[in-house]
Amino acid sequence: MHTRLTWICHDLTSAGRSGRFPLDEPLEENAVAKTRAIAGQLQRADRVLTSPALRTRQTAEALSLSSLPDSLLADCDYGRWSGAAIADLQTQEPDNLLAWMSDPESAPHGGESIRKLAERPAEWMEMQATLGGHVVAVSHAALIRTAILNVLQAPLSSFWLVDIEPLSVIRMTHNGSRWALRFGG
Repeated sequence: MHTRLTWICHDLTSAGRSGRFPLDEPLEENAVAKTRAIAGQLQRADRVLTSPALRTRQTAEALSLSSLPDSLLADCDYGRWSGAAIADLQTQEPDNLLAWMSDPESAPHGGESIRKLAERPAEWMEMQATLGGHVVAVSHAALIRTAILNVLQAPLSSFWLVDIEPLSVIRMTHNGSRWALRFGG
C-alpha cells in the first residue's frame, strides 16, 4: 500500500521568537497570514492530523484544513523547562542542558528524553503506512526531526543536526515496505 505523508511545522510563537521552551501558546498574529499564504501549495489529503497544541491546530485552521488532534504528534514534553528561556538555562543549569543535548537518553528537566520523543512518530508513521493514502501532519520541529532520523535510520545523536524552520513542509512516502524522504514538488 502506498502512503504519502506531508509534515508541516507550525509557524512562530512568542516562545520560538524569544528562545524559550514552548508552552501551549498561540501563533504570532503575523504567522497566521504567512500560513494562509502557503495553503495553495498543499495537495488534497485523505487525513489531516495535528498535535493537540493550540499552535498546530491554528496552523491547520489557517491552511483551511479540517483536522483531528493526535497525541502521538505532540511536542516534546520539556517538563519543568516549559516556558523557560534557553539562555537562562545555560546560566542556571549548564550541565543539565548539556546532558540533554548530548545524550538522547537524558531528561534532566523531568520530561521526555529525545529517545522517548522519537518513539512516538515512529509508531505513528507505521500506523499511517497501514492506512495508505495521503496524510498531512501538522506538528513541531522536534517531533519532525525525529521522524526524519527514523526514515534515514540515523542515530539520535544526529537530532541537533536537522533544522526545521517554522512552516517547513517535509514530504515522505511509504512504498509498502519502507519510508523515504521525498524532495521536490
